[in-house]
Amino acid sequence: MYVRLLALFLLSGALAAAGSSASTPPKPAVASSGAFGISVAVPGQTGAGAASAAAPGASATGVADGFAYPADGVSARTGAQSSSVSARGADAHAVTDVLAISLLNGEIMADSAAGRAKASATGADTAGSQVTNLVLLGQSVAATPNGRFTLADWGYAVTLEQAAETSVSDGTRSARATVTALHVVLTADHGGLPAGTEILVGHAEASSSTSVAPGPGPGATTPVKPKPKPKPGRPAGVPPKRAKPLPKPPEPDFVRPGSVFRPPPTDVSAPLSPGGYVFPVYGPSSFTDTFEAARAGIGWHHGEDIFAPLGAPLLAVADGTVFSVGWNNRGGYRFWLRDRQGNQFYYAHLSAFSPLAIDGNEVKAGAVIGFVGNTGDAQSTPYHLHFEIHPVGLLPMGYDGVVNAFPYLSAWRRLLDVSFAAGRGWAPPVPAAATAPKPAAVLLGSTDISSASGLEPGSLERALTAPVSAQG
Repeated sequence: MYVRLLALFLLSGALAAAGSSASTPPKPAVASSGAFGISVAVPGQTGAGAASAAAPGASATGVADGFAYPADGVSARTGAQSSSVSARGADAHAVTDVLAISLLNGEIMADSAAGRAKASATGADTAGSQVTNLVLLGQSVAATPNGRFTLADWGYAVTLEQAAETSVSDGTRSARATVTALHVVLTADHGGLPAGTEILVGHAEASSSTSVAPGPGPGATTPVKPKPKPKPGRPAGVPPKRAKPLPKPPEPDFVRPGSVFRPPPTDVSAPLSPGGYVFPVYGPSSFTDTFEAARAGIGWHHGEDIFAPLGAPLLAVADGTVFSVGWNNRGGYRFWLRDRQGNQFYYAHLSAFSPLAIDGNEVKAGAVIGFVGNTGDAQSTPYHLHFEIHPVGLLPMGYDGVVNAFPYLSAWRRLLDVSFAAGRGWAPPVPAAATAPKPAAVLLGSTDISSASGLEPGSLERALTAPVSAQG
């Protein structure tokens, strides 16, 4: 009798334990990330660094207008740096950019270095990391992943030193990615620095851990999903082509009353050099610095207003991809442009688009994408372009991840070789009750304006004086 009761007690305890185990909630996801622009580590001495950021949670940024070590910059000197990290849920991101790199009195030079690290429940990668125009001891070198180069008899350099790994253990999937765009190690005294000195440029790392569901028990079978039948016209075994996904713009279409606004980042500069970028408005225009000025509905002005005649062509400021072409209740006719480094630029209040304004379209710097207007909430204002710069390092901050565009607009090349007397009047004002046109809609009187480029003197003038189409 006692044996039977003991057996029943043990069985009930086992069932209770099993039930308790089955109901144990999964461990919460944990993510962290960190980045810095440059770090100089000298044995036995105080090192130096710049633009560091760390995110055990939420997001953080780090910036520097320049860096010099020591004070004269003989050992290490750079231009602008920016770093941004975020860690939310199971997703961790880290990005850093460094411009104008000169190490060891110019023996090692590069135009820029970029570190990119991402970790999530689906894996880890360092895609987008790069070093441009690297020169070692006077010789141009291609920066390859984990490439190692000997520096005479005093050291070596590693380019794109990186690792990305994913593992599963004890019900937890761990992912980690780390990259250093340029890593210099001194094996002997050189350039005033002792042996053992390390200089790291463009470092980013991200890690993530998430719970995984336990596998099926013994004897369990996994159902096999039938393979989808190929669509008519597509040969069997050939997967369908998938378009490259476009980013979602960090723009608010409207703001609810009582929303809390975050102030703009302070002392932030984006690594956008004057070379390779052009002024976004073609022809005569004017603008002042109104960044952070109070604005109804959004709290503060996130960009700059460039005033120009109605219909003045709007140029792509850099080579890149056009996306989010269409209508926004606040910006009116608007589009976004992403350059090759991942920075994003916002153009708003257009009167019309050119045929190049198609989601996913690749354009060159100087290409005509649209035309100045005052649509959206700017209908009562003079014609102008609202222009914003969202550096890739600040994208995790959403719409508030923006920098003051004024110094960049002031530095970028302005193109003024055409008088706009010929262009006035061919882009009519947009009625207040107008609905948004389809992407790539053309509201022009000239037939070949889309083939013109702001970087080719005379091409816009020829387009503006072209014969007017029958529809115009």
